[in-house]
Amino acid sequence: MFDRIVSDAGILGGKPIIRGTRISVEFILELVASGGSVSEIVSNYPFLSENEVREAILFAASTPSECGIIVNC
Repeated sequence: MFDRIVSDAGILGGKPIIRGTRISVEFILELVASGGSVSEIVSNYPFLSENEVREAILFAASTPSECGIIVNC
């Protein structure tokens, strides 16, 4: 379901990230929480696609609250 979100203990301590980057789901949510739109995020981080940003948001929304988005469980 989330083919662009991965976790690797050697990258950002295992935080869920966008595959092939060091951009965490947590960071994307911080950008959204501070008022950033998907298009603004992609404009500022052109190596990300709109689908990747949306997938990160959906991943966070579907993650059980006891797991959080800091570390994949």
